[in-house]
Amino acid sequence: MSQAARQRFTFPDYLSLEEVSAVKHEFLDGQAWAMAGGTPEHAAICVNVSTLLSIATRGKPCRVFSSDLRVRVKATGLGTYPDISVVCGVLEIDAEDAKGQTVTNPRVIVEVLSPSTEDYDRGEKLGHYKRIASLEEVLLVAHDRRELEVVRREADGSWSRHVAGVGESVRLEALGLEVPVEEVYRDPLAGG
Repeated sequence: MSQAARQRFTFPDYLSLEEVSAVKHEFLDGQAWAMAGGTPEHAAICVNVSTLLSIATRGKPCRVFSSDLRVRVKATGLGTYPDISVVCGVLEIDAEDAKGQTVTNPRVIVEVLSPSTEDYDRGEKLGHYKRIASLEEVLLVAHDRRELEVVRREADGSWSRHVAGVGESVRLEALGLEVPVEEVYRDPLAGG
């Protein structure tokens, strides 16, 4: 039995695909694959976190971006759409993106985990993110319990983990912000 050949893309090919596609794709090693859509709870959590980050960055040289912003990990080639990205200072645009819609310098990335992506987000994808020179912190938001985890680059280049549960907060040092767990999960959806 033969296996179907998979189409291989260059990064510019992938960008062309993204322009005409109704769904977002991740890109790595010449492959593009569709990203899963989110649940209403996922979307609500993203808005809560975005609101907290937007308030915290007012008057600072940082901007908060939704999952519409594509981020590329230059060291590995991964092109993806984090749930939330924070870029401080000038946006560094990927040189291979002629339209200037892919950034390479997030300071903070937020991923709201889901049952289908949690292992990938905590493992391989986090490994890619850690290769971004500008990245200081990744906030992982649990889907099945009220828990936040910050993965932080320390001064010596190592990475540490900081977890908070119900009634606690985690600190995003990169933004000087305490993130209360209850604020992230506030206003649960009716019936859920």
